[in-house]
This record gives sequence, structure tokens and C-alpha cells, in this order.
Amino acid sequence: MSVRTRVTSHSRRELALWLLCAASLMIILDGTIVTVALPSIQRQLGFSAAGLSWVVNAYLIAFGSLLLLAGRLGDLIGRKRMFLSGLAAFTVASLLCGLSAGPAMLIAARFVQGIGGAMVSAVSLGMIVTLFPEPRPQARAIGAFSFVGAAGASIGLVLGGLLTETVGWHWIFFVNVPIGVLAMLPAVSVLDADRGTGLRNGADWPGALLVTAGLMLGVYAIVGTSQYGWGSARTLGEVVVAVALLAAFVTRQATARTPLLPLRVFSMRELAGANLTQLLVIAAAFGFQVMITLYLQRVLGYGAAASGLGLLPTAAVIGTVALGLSARIAARFGPRAMLLAGLGLITAGLALLTLVPVQASYPTQILPPLLIFGAGGGLCLPALASLGMSSATPADAGLASGLFNTTQQIGAALGVAVLSTLAAAQTRSQHSAGANTAAALAAGYHLAFAVGAGLAGAALVVAAAVLWPSRRRAALAECC
Repeated sequence: MSVRTRVTSHSRRELALWLLCAASLMIILDGTIVTVALPSIQRQLGFSAAGLSWVVNAYLIAFGSLLLLAGRLGDLIGRKRMFLSGLAAFTVASLLCGLSAGPAMLIAARFVQGIGGAMVSAVSLGMIVTLFPEPRPQARAIGAFSFVGAAGASIGLVLGGLLTETVGWHWIFFVNVPIGVLAMLPAVSVLDADRGTGLRNGADWPGALLVTAGLMLGVYAIVGTSQYGWGSARTLGEVVVAVALLAAFVTRQATARTPLLPLRVFSMRELAGANLTQLLVIAAAFGFQVMITLYLQRVLGYGAAASGLGLLPTAAVIGTVALGLSARIAARFGPRAMLLAGLGLITAGLALLTLVPVQASYPTQILPPLLIFGAGGGLCLPALASLGMSSATPADAGLASGLFNTTQQIGAALGVAVLSTLAAAQTRSQHSAGANTAAALAAGYHLAFAVGAGLAGAALVVAAAVLWPSRRRAALAECC
């Protein structure tokens, strides 16, 4: 291969990486950019208080329940085809969201956005791993992708506040249209075409129906806890049915000739351990993001844009570590050691937030834990992605990517639901005991941060037990 050919190939891979990251950023932004615009949407479109939550829930349910199916279909029909189709669906749905004249149209368009987002996100990580098979470039590429995922939510809060306050809530959706078009045009020629293994090699439609219905009902039950509670008959009934559907799916996969999700993937220690660790730490991280935003707004009196700006240092540290340092750290110490260090820092940052007083000073009492948390995230997220994809074969890359994203979304939904519920219960308890509003709210958020620290600590234990190789396993690996 000539020098010119190598340079061209390298430039094309780099452009492909940034296209994948740009598309992922657009989709992740959409998960949080809507949050700060909800009051304006409610006023202009006439949403009821209960109906307003569906602007968020419609997206989450479609997105979280279809990731696994989209990832496997990407392996079967081609990941490039799945990516481009999802990007087109997301872009068109964003336009329809911005043009919505009533609640029904906006909720329907948000559901389609979730479908498109799942199609893009499910195959993106698998495409990156295929593009960069060498360890060092792959670690750098995964670091960039992880930064986009971690920082996108924080950027969404800032951008959502600024757009809503300056040009109106419609533009939080319209802004996706030029980004989607600009990403799609070069992606057609830059991304490598892959034919997939064919639908006959894994077209388990009964299994697809079971897992999609089970995940959709499960996510629906989780997001509904804010309205109905964890112990309500409705929530418990939905959870029981969701578990039954997923159990039937597992049984189907054990007996199907061409399973949608071959159960052999769970025998891969790194893949199983990384997904379980991610479930716990993402629950802590996303719960933290919601709780700290509410703390800044409801206890310290920050506005929507100011609270988003308050989280930017966390995103900046995540970017510095994930983009600038993680590849070198992984090459020197390995992704497992990097993961344990990151989980330890996340646990420490959340534990420190439990000590923040009611009338806290942002520079001296809130910023330091945010920076520690950001350093932990910058180490942890690339390491998890690397370990979660390390055992996947090229034929299963989309499936592994979809599974990885599915555990991420379920962890996020669980974390927000559990921490929000506990914080609200503690706040009510403190109110009943005579505490003023600020003190009661702070007590609720402190409990949420403590539970988040516990979840991150549990992730640390799981990672050390499952992902850290014992001497015997290491010796076997060297021999074999």
C-alpha cells in the first residue's frame, strides 16, 4: 500500500469516526435538550400535567426497547444501511416535532425520533470497533465516542435553555435537521458498505417480538413510577408481564435455530461483566445528573441555562480525560485498571456531594466533586466500551453494540426513577418533621447522592470480581 493510499485511508476513517460521533451527539442531546423546554411546550401546546411527561417518555420507550433488535438487524442487513435509515428517520421526525401544533403530533413524532435514535445508536459502536481494529487507535476512537455520550447530556441542558429562551422551543428540534442532513450526505460515501450476514442467519421474528415487547413494557413501567409509584398494582403488574415476556425470550433463544440473541454471548466474561458494571454505574451517573441539576435550580435558585452551565466543567473534564488521556492510560495500564480507577473516582465524587450544605458555594463546595466525578467518567466510560466490545466477533459487533446501549438506557431509566423516588420520599419526610423547603429538598438530594455512591461502589465490586483476571485465568490465557 502506497503512502498516499494509507493517508487517504486514514483520513477516511477519521472522517467516518467524526460522522458517527456527530450523529451520536445529536441523538444524545435530544435526550436532555427537551427537559428545560417542557414548561414552554406545555404552555404553547396545551399539555396536561400528566400528558407532558410523554414528551420525554415516548422517546425513551421507543429508544430503549428497540436498541437490541436494531443492533442485531444491523448485523444481518448491514450496519451502514441501518445507520443511514435511522439517521433519516430521526432527522425527519425532528422536523415534525418542531412543526407540531398539538400534543398528539408531538408525542407521535417523539416516538419516531426514538426509533431512529435506536437504529443509529445500536450500530455506531460496532462500526467504530470495525473501523479501528488496532488497539491504540481503537482506544482513542472509543474515547472520542464515550466523550460524546457523556458530555452530550450536559451540553443538551445548556443548549436547550439557550434556544428556548432566545428563539423558542421549536428550535430544539429544528436544530437537528441541518446536522442530520450534513452528516448523512458524506456518510453515504465515507462509511464502508457491509452486506450483513443475511436475515436467514438470525431472523428470529418471534424472539424479536418477545424482547421488544418485554423491553418496551419494562421501560414503560420504570418511567411510570414517577406517576404511579413503585408499589402500585399497575407498576407491579407491568413489571411481572415484562419479566415473563423476557423470560419467554430467553427460552426462545435457547431453542431457536437462528436466535436473535445467541446466549453464547453471555459466556464472554468481558462482555457480560462490562454490561453489568455499566448498568450499575450508569444508574448512578444519570441519576446524579438529574439530581444535581434539580439541586442547583430548586435549592440554590439557578435558572435553566445557569444550571446547565454549572455542569459544563464536568463535561470538560470528561472530554480532557476521554479524548486526551484515556488511550495512553489504557495502553500503559490496561482498560481494567482504568475502569477501576474511574469507578473509584465516581464513587468518591458522589460521596462528597452528600456533604454539600444547603446554602452551598459553587466554586468551593460543588465544583470539586463535579471535577472528581468528571475525571472518573472520562476513565470509566471508554474502558467499559472497550471491554464490552472486546469479545465480539465482526459478525456480532452490531449485537454487542445494541446490547451495550440497551443496558445503558435501562440503567439510566432505573437510576433516574429510583433516585428521584427516594429523594422525593425523603423530602416529604423532612417536611413532615418541620424542615423548611430548602433543607427538606437538600436532604432528599443528599440521600439520592448517597444511593448513587452505593451503586457506583457496587459497580466497582462487580468490575473487580468479574473483569479483573485472577492469576489462574491469566495463566490459562498466557498458555492458550
